[in-house]
Amino acid sequence: MFTLPPDVFTLLMQFVPLFSPRVWRPMAMLFTGALLTPGRRIVTNALRILGDQDEPHFQNFHRVLNRASWSSRQAAEVLLRQLIRVFAPRGVVLLGIDEHLERRAGEQIAARGIYRDAARSSKAYLTKASGLRGVSPMLLTPLGWAGRVWALPFLTVLAPSERYHQPRQQRQKALADHARQMLRQVRRWLPNRELVVVADSSYAVLALLAACQRLRHAVICVTRLRLDAALYAPAAPREPGQRGRPRCKGARLPALASVLTAPETVWTRLSVARWYSEGPREVEYVTGSAVWYRSGEAVVPLRWVLVRDPARRFAPQALLCTDLNRQPAEILAWFVQRWQLEVTFEEARAHLGIETQRQWNALAIQRTTPVLLGLFSVVTLLADRQAQRGPLAVRQAAWYRKRTPTFADALVVCHR
Repeated sequence: MFTLPPDVFTLLMQFVPLFSPRVWRPMAMLFTGALLTPGRRIVTNALRILGDQDEPHFQNFHRVLNRASWSSRQAAEVLLRQLIRVFAPRGVVLLGIDEHLERRAGEQIAARGIYRDAARSSKAYLTKASGLRGVSPMLLTPLGWAGRVWALPFLTVLAPSERYHQPRQQRQKALADHARQMLRQVRRWLPNRELVVVADSSYAVLALLAACQRLRHAVICVTRLRLDAALYAPAAPREPGQRGRPRCKGARLPALASVLTAPETVWTRLSVARWYSEGPREVEYVTGSAVWYRSGEAVVPLRWVLVRDPARRFAPQALLCTDLNRQPAEILAWFVQRWQLEVTFEEARAHLGIETQRQWNALAIQRTTPVLLGLFSVVTLLADRQAQRGPLAVRQAAWYRKRTPTFADALVVCHR
């Protein structure tokens, strides 16, 4: 008879109300098999690792993904609440959002397109690949036993290209539109928490930033800002009896590119404790407030921060924050944690079998990758429970000395 380990059982009990009794047992078996399976995370391998390769009704396990009635969004809410309870019970809830490319081939996969592969590209080489693109918000949280910040996925949405929508006469939904809907959903799930989301320049879109500001409890956005962005002073207050439409903006402010090179710019030194993965870093910054505006677009008040390295080890960059009262040190500390999103995607690709499943059914494709990315967060929850009982074992090799556990070590904890 199939039984779950105690830690896995108590964790999965939160998801039981989302499934019917007929679906729950194969779902629990697939979940446990996915934890234990090395390499390709496909249904048959999950059954083999559990010793059920002789199961005559194996098709029922495939139907959990391609036919059964259950909601991925409700499962994402349950997972997020567990992550919040364990890793962010109070204070700011810091989220990162980015897109993920899953390399898939086959004429049966209608939603695939050709995209830039950020994980395999560099400044010198541009890598494009055919596959499925998804957008994922993740909880950014420091883990004491890991010694750094981890990005924990809880919700992933398939974001096909325009080539997918045109034959179906559907309107293309941009990445910013997906992000807006997901952030509104997270705000409904967490109505009383302060939410901060960090993203790259793909999400520096006026419609998205304005939508986050207009929420009853605004979501604070921190993204990169173009050095040539059209920034203006706030509109002057209307005088009594003044006629005409209210002004949207004031006078045009100097572009950040000119502020960067102006000799009169006063720079302030700041020590950032964790500059991406390099440890402490001394930087210089200058900041100010402005209104970002384009004709026909929403008006977004923001605080901009221009950052440069005195040693010239990285190119100057500009950041924006939709909360004008935030300090530059806080904005920088939030933004540098965004690098962990790429780490999560690479770890999931290396250890959780993303890009190895063979599902061709459209519903199964929409469900499989979110489940595998959510498995990353579940493994982290299980490893954190073990870390409360004692330090996690760190696997060593003659050519690679590790001081703190990585995701591979957390996954080993789940195999015991």
